[in-house]
Amino acid sequence: MSLALKDTVSHCYGDYLTWHDDSRYELIDGAAYLMAPAPDVAHQDVAGEIYFQIRQALKGKSCRAFIAPIDVRLPKYAESDDQIDTVVQPDVLVVCDSDKIDRRGIRGAPDWVVEVLSPSTAGHDQIKKRRLYERHGVREYWLVHPVDRVLTVYRLQGDEYGKPEIYELKGETVVGILPEMVIRWDELAARLPTDY
Repeated sequence: MSLALKDTVSHCYGDYLTWHDDSRYELIDGAAYLMAPAPDVAHQDVAGEIYFQIRQALKGKSCRAFIAPIDVRLPKYAESDDQIDTVVQPDVLVVCDSDKIDRRGIRGAPDWVVEVLSPSTAGHDQIKKRRLYERHGVREYWLVHPVDRVLTVYRLQGDEYGKPEIYELKGETVVGILPEMVIRWDELAARLPTDY
């Protein structure tokens, strides 16, 4: 299932800021994608646990962790904020360059992005957003599959993501760009529902 488009008009962040309805959107190359309704409990548990572990591990360090919703503006060149046509809200992200952080969120590529897959967003996250994050230089991109209990990891090698690494959600996984950071899965995996 793919996410619904708002319309066929090209939009920018200036437009996005004027939308006052209760729906949330992401912009990718000017196309406004309606975000899925509130995720299920497993999705939120996974995102919250990853954020919690990384936030604790980053205490006293220069990198900062964030959890959705937060706007990540991805300019193509040096355009003004209002003209940026790509704004996403990753589930969890880490930014190590404090100059990218401002009152509106993040401007520029995060260092690490985690998307927790839901049935309604899986294709969007695995294809469209993977290509987007690769193009903008996100150094490491994780896709967590709560139903299958699988983690797919993409790491930037030059200008492209290398072959993905696949892990089970058990034991621990090292964050490649922050090797002192690990995500511990066992307690979280034990909480995940088995009746999908």
